[in-house]
Amino acid sequence: MTDLPDLARFDAVLFDLDGVLTPTAEVHMHAWQTMFEDLFRAWRITPPYTESDYFEYLDGKKRYDGVASLLRSRDVEVPWGEPADPPAADTVCGIGNRKNEVFARVMRAEGIAPYPGSLALVDRLRAAGVPIAVVSSSKNAEEVLAAAGIRDRFDVVMDGVIAERDGLASKPAPDVFLEAARMLGVEPARSAAVEDALSGVRSASAGGFALVVGVDRGVGEAALVDAGADVVVDDLAAFVD
Repeated sequence: MTDLPDLARFDAVLFDLDGVLTPTAEVHMHAWQTMFEDLFRAWRITPPYTESDYFEYLDGKKRYDGVASLLRSRDVEVPWGEPADPPAADTVCGIGNRKNEVFARVMRAEGIAPYPGSLALVDRLRAAGVPIAVVSSSKNAEEVLAAAGIRDRFDVVMDGVIAERDGLASKPAPDVFLEAARMLGVEPARSAAVEDALSGVRSASAGGFALVVGVDRGVGEAALVDAGADVVVDDLAAFVD
């Protein structure tokens, strides 16, 4: 792709984590599918879980919000519960924690490595003195960044733990991106955001960021543009090359 903007010209660049910096989106997809297929089978919920459910209801959202929205799509309502609910609890939080057990098991067994193109861009921005942040809905963000060996590269990590603590709305609301910009001390209108999820692109767009970069890891260029992406690439190496 030609004529891409120079991200080093922005006051800051804010990156989503799963699917943008690391291929953890695939681990999340597998964990959600495993958990929901078992749940749907046990509860006789129809229609069955599909990959499109992940992109529509789960991708980029806080874990419990995703559980509630997917169950609602099947006209299933369960009590919200508490974040401390055990994974066996039939509550929104319990079901979310059940998924997280699967995710953590895969992470420990297989590890994670950052996308080479994403790492190259991060290092180029750091060398240019551009403040950078991670903006993730995941409560596992710190663990994933540490496992990938890249935590020390980011000035700010705005994650699901902080979002829950401070009562910030899940993507596609702009709250988490706006809070990360505040933590960095920059204005969204002079900063760039990088996302692969439709909910994340909508979040950054609603936050008034000067540039929203969509990374197409499978959701499709047209869908990312429709959600508000200004430019779309299939690998962040495009901004380095």
